[in-house]
Amino acid sequence: MAQQLPFRFGSEVYTWFMNNDGQTYHNQLGHMVEVIAEAGFTGIQPIYSWMGDLQDADRLEAKLKEQGIELAALSLAMDWNGTEESEKEREEADQAIRLLQRFPGAILCTVQKPSGRHDLNARRRNLVNIVNSVSRRAMEKGVPCSFHPNSPHTSITRTEEDYSVILEALDSAATGWTPDVGHIINGGMNPLAKMEEYASLINHVHYKDWDGEPEFALMGKGKIDLLSITQWLKDRGYNGWIVCEDEGKEALQDPDAVTLHDGRWIKKELVPRIK
Repeated sequence: MAQQLPFRFGSEVYTWFMNNDGQTYHNQLGHMVEVIAEAGFTGIQPIYSWMGDLQDADRLEAKLKEQGIELAALSLAMDWNGTEESEKEREEADQAIRLLQRFPGAILCTVQKPSGRHDLNARRRNLVNIVNSVSRRAMEKGVPCSFHPNSPHTSITRTEEDYSVILEALDSAATGWTPDVGHIINGGMNPLAKMEEYASLINHVHYKDWDGEPEFALMGKGKIDLLSITQWLKDRGYNGWIVCEDEGKEALQDPDAVTLHDGRWIKKELVPRIK
């Protein structure tokens, strides 16, 4: 990706885990690292609970060095349905934080697993308190954090009201926000407008495309104006990661091919059009 840009492009691994809740690709993070590197990405964002043997920092570091890519971020996807973290949730979060201490600059990306929109006001408040607590612990260890909303119908981080309530209550000294452009539009909002509204919180970005049929599309085949969003990020000097998390239906059959497609599309179709 030849043009000198202030940001870098990486890839998430959820593309592989759409199939059979990740069981098909159990303990194959090393393979994902290889495909992501082949696609031309310079960073990877694994999901902590699905890392298999590469939860070991030495093994992970060796594999990343072998393929010449960096750990851009680590997704910590938890239930977080109590008034505070459970003992098990806290233990897993602290393990992820310890791993990230080996990779300075890599972001702890906090994500709540969708489980229904009941007791919405209380559950949004509890989620913010937990995310802030995890993020403060990470910050104390030198690990930057970013909160990632999502848009399934059972998510409490889906709608414009959810965004207002949650983003405005985040401890901005401890965590930023990861706008996922596909989840934003899937929740009925304009991605660029929402990013402009909360620009000061952005410290990590996720790309996926969307066509509303019923939801996500292969990168470049949907309705999101990824060029305008990327141009806006460049113009405002955003210097973090843009991580592709493709959830197009093609990923159910061939996540390797989807990831390679995304790398080619960014290099040949997106980057050359950025001014």
